[in-house]
Amino acid sequence: MRVRQGRWAWPALIAFAAACARAPAIPCDECGTIVIAAAGEPSSLFPPLVYETVGRDITDQVFERLANLAPDAAPIDPAGYRPGLADRWERVDSLTLRFHLRAGARWQDGSPVTAHDVVFSFAAYADPALDTEAGPALAGQVTVEPEDSTTVLVRFARAYPEQWYDATWHVRILPAHIWEAIPREAWAGDTALAHVVGSGPFRVVDWVPAQSLRLEPMPGAATTLTRVVWRFVPDPDAAVNLLLSGEADLVEQLGPPARVARVAADSAARLIRYPSAAYGFLGFRLEDAKGRRHPLLGDRAVRRALAMGIDRPLLAAGIFGEGTVAPAGPMSQLLWINSPDIRILPYDTAAAARLLDSLQWLRGRDGVRRRGGQVLGFDILVPGTSPTRRDLAQALQQSWKLLGVETTITAVDFPVFNQRLASGAFDSYIGAWLDEPSPRGLADQWTRSGWDKLNYGHYADAAFDALFGQAVAAPDTATAGPLYRAAMDTLNADAPALFLYAPMQVAGAARRVEGVTINPYSWLSDLASWRAGPRR
Repeated sequence: MRVRQGRWAWPALIAFAAACARAPAIPCDECGTIVIAAAGEPSSLFPPLVYETVGRDITDQVFERLANLAPDAAPIDPAGYRPGLADRWERVDSLTLRFHLRAGARWQDGSPVTAHDVVFSFAAYADPALDTEAGPALAGQVTVEPEDSTTVLVRFARAYPEQWYDATWHVRILPAHIWEAIPREAWAGDTALAHVVGSGPFRVVDWVPAQSLRLEPMPGAATTLTRVVWRFVPDPDAAVNLLLSGEADLVEQLGPPARVARVAADSAARLIRYPSAAYGFLGFRLEDAKGRRHPLLGDRAVRRALAMGIDRPLLAAGIFGEGTVAPAGPMSQLLWINSPDIRILPYDTAAAARLLDSLQWLRGRDGVRRRGGQVLGFDILVPGTSPTRRDLAQALQQSWKLLGVETTITAVDFPVFNQRLASGAFDSYIGAWLDEPSPRGLADQWTRSGWDKLNYGHYADAAFDALFGQAVAAPDTATAGPLYRAAMDTLNADAPALFLYAPMQVAGAARRVEGVTINPYSWLSDLASWRAGPRR
């Protein structure tokens, strides 16, 4: 059964799949189809301009990095990288790495991939005009030059342990022969699918905005799949409905336990659990933008008492379900520095009450603590678009009420939420960050250097900053690990935040899809090795 190439009508895809199910013995390209339901749609398919997860998922099938970090590897470990567009590499000296491109590598339009493409790509990602997330790590720090037509030298401005990471993680290699002639200021507005040309195993065949996108494998690609289709839907419930109706095969993240239970009850679907790269927390404002200490939360002892009044593991599991943990610091379950040896403040409401009593925050007849007429209370800021964060805030509110602490909850639209964080117009807030494999990004969130970036609560501690800096500069995991743990011990003792949850992601998959392995940093990175049988 063959299908005319070109733009599909969605019902036709379902009809072909149904035909496969009725006659699985007949060879049928559509039996190799995987349909992914995604709540959202990419704004671009050109990697430097991709910011949404779904856009990354799609473009990672089309474009390649020089090398790929194994999901369980530390970025400072040279042995943790596996071939991508480059099939081998070596260190030249303390400032230079050499990468050899895969023999015979070609762009999807047939043009050969050359060292010039790599040079062009690094320069594009570092260009301030594009304002890529990778720009700060590359601009003025990393330069690339050709050694010959298929070999590049990646040079660094200084010696540091994560050179392999910066040479491979940030940049997907782009076809210079297509994009070099287009002014960079016009890239964001370029939507021509003919310009979405990579060197990866799949190519983009069709994109119907607000409906669907289709990939097909390149000739000779090592895959049994014949096409991969994304269905774009408005919300996660709609994505789950497509999975349960048999119109989709995969949903990346089911979300709260109620959705997980719906999929678990369907005999044609299964759950796939894998750790998320995210962590969530309640952050306190210690100072405002003018350096004025918060009258309550600027007190380290008060923050410690508040932290000891919360049963974080119970909260995490109760709201997020099986597999979610209360992290030992600002880190997901994936981050390689995560360790059970990191010291945390205990859950001990009696000790918390004694500490507040010693600070003269005493309970009144109404159970609320006061000192000199001042109520021990503060506000929790949450984005109104996140029911989960509202649930967390309410659970914290109830726990602290038992301790004699009065809290209010303010829910605002997400743009307002971000504005208030940036301006310091909050007492506390519930936030979430997505980890990259390198822990050095925590500097923007928790060190003094991050005050103008993501450290909205203005936490600053010289001992923490020093330990963190030493850890980042350490040459290997054996040296860096203890330093990171010591830094986290210091951070936890100061309690600038309550690290509340590091979730276990739950994907939903049709049982017809086999061979599924998931890299949590890019859940579809091994898609080419998956198999899709007939629909049941």
